[in-house]
Amino acid sequence: MSLYESRLFINGELVEPSKGNKFPLLNPATNALVANIPIADEDDIDKLVAAAEKAQPAWARTPARKRATVIRKFAALMDENKYKLSELDSVCMGKPLHHGLGDVQEACDISNYFAGLVEHADGETSLNSPDVLSISMRQPFGVVASIIPWNFPTMIWCHDVIPAAGAGNAVILKTSEKSPLGGVLLAQLAYQAGFPPGIINVISGPGQTGALLSAHMKIRKISFTGSTPTGRAIMQAAAKSNLKAVSLELGGKSPLLVFEDADLDATAAAAVKSITFNSGQICTASSRVYVQKSVADKFKALAVKIMQNLRLGDPAQPNTNMGPQADSRQAAVVASYLQAGAKDGTALVGGERALEAGDNYIHPTIFADIPHGSKLDAEEIFGPVMVLHEFETEDEAVQRANDTEYGLFASVFTKDVGRALRVARALEAGNVGVNCTSPDGAYELPFGGWKMSGIGYQKGSHAVLEWTQGKSVSIKHLG
Repeated sequence: MSLYESRLFINGELVEPSKGNKFPLLNPATNALVANIPIADEDDIDKLVAAAEKAQPAWARTPARKRATVIRKFAALMDENKYKLSELDSVCMGKPLHHGLGDVQEACDISNYFAGLVEHADGETSLNSPDVLSISMRQPFGVVASIIPWNFPTMIWCHDVIPAAGAGNAVILKTSEKSPLGGVLLAQLAYQAGFPPGIINVISGPGQTGALLSAHMKIRKISFTGSTPTGRAIMQAAAKSNLKAVSLELGGKSPLLVFEDADLDATAAAAVKSITFNSGQICTASSRVYVQKSVADKFKALAVKIMQNLRLGDPAQPNTNMGPQADSRQAAVVASYLQAGAKDGTALVGGERALEAGDNYIHPTIFADIPHGSKLDAEEIFGPVMVLHEFETEDEAVQRANDTEYGLFASVFTKDVGRALRVARALEAGNVGVNCTSPDGAYELPFGGWKMSGIGYQKGSHAVLEWTQGKSVSIKHLG
């Protein structure tokens, strides 16, 4: 008997999958069995969609202020259960508990922010045509779906589910097979807060389960956060089915530019935090760092020293800076990039597995002397691996930063305001930090990527509107 609840949450109830299929979930820090996770199949999803279709119209007619009240109660329940939610994410994918508490706090904050937006998701009016009152409306899609990743499961659950349900939709969320437990508890809390049965539903399973959602003819919008190849497959499935609306937040290969006038101590600390936070498993991680040659040696020394002082170990311990990679497969992928880096360049620090800490741990790593065109520069590693380059001029730095098919996040460190603004405008990314970098960010700003990093936006003042569709109505009147 598992210590953790892992059943599907469908139409307000915890249920077993119809065919009884499950897969084992292991704790990446210990390789111990955590739970057997249910796999939702086509029958489960068809039943779920039918229940969601039945529940959605009444929820959409519920006054916005009442929907907002339910969301605020849900945020309060999350806060009451923040330690449990953090524990679930930690045992699933190795996130240090104290980092998980920060994730839950942001999830609470952004849910309350979305609650305020629910009451402002309105349209426009026009009197420009004689004898005609023209109005635009914003209305929910109906039944929508979300597929979330494993790296920030609680936070991204709220990024999608809360604005979607707040807009009046019924939501089906598929958790990641690497971190499925927190999503079930969040669904239970949402039901406790007052979301009606059928409005927020959570299922689990591998990629095939997500493919069923992508191709379902009665799901009208789907949001996916994860890898670019999977995002492409979801978009293709949506196009081949009912041309459902698609929102994608995909991979990144984020550049960080360090100019000679930057505060190097603060910059090195920010760069190391970005690539090692969550064991480097962040789509916005600053994985390509470009440093002006005149200060490159000093920056290298600072960054190496900070990395050497990071503590790897038990995610439950308060002094742990880095836990393991999310599972053995992810650790093997990162290790393969370490091998490629050893052939292409030089490891200034790290460069190997941290087997003394556990099977799935990776030493935080900085590679230098990596040639242009190396896979370490081109591909998203999703681990604690920084590639360090040097540049001479501003134009060179910008050109090299933009030389990627990704465009999710970029950052520039300088004390020159004019340079900061020029470079921020020139960088081809949906999000830019000036004298700061990921994971820092503001939830009141839209978050999305350019190029192969995505389509559409999460967060920001239009987050609820992203889950609605427009309708224009013309009313002809006399006199």
